Amino acid sequence: MSTAPIETVDPEIDTTEDLDVPWVVIVWNDPINLMEYVAFVFQKLFGYSKAKARKLMLDVHLKGKAVVSSGARSEAELDVFRLQEHGLWATMQHDR
Repeated sequence: MSTAPIETVDPEIDTTEDLDVPWVVIVWNDPINLMEYVAFVFQKLFGYSKAKARKLMLDVHLKGKAVVSSGARSEAELDVFRLQEHGLWATMQHDR
C-alpha cells in the first residue's frame, strides 16, 4: 500500500524580515569584571577612545547596560562573540 504525500500549508514567512534594521550589541553589568577591564576591552575591540570607552563602561556599571556597537546581523554576532571571549556578558537585538 502506498501513501500519497500529505500536502501542508505553511504560514507565510517573511524572509525579508527587518533586513534594513540594524542590530545593536548590548553589554550587561556583571559582578565579576573590573570597570577598568571593561573599558580596556571596549578600546581593544572597537578602537574607542579612552573617554568613549569610559563613558560606555560607566553606562554598563550605573545603568546596567550599554549599546556598544550596531550594524548588520553578521557584524553584531561577531561583536557578541568577541566580547564573550573576553568574559563580558553581551547580547544582540534588533534596534527598533
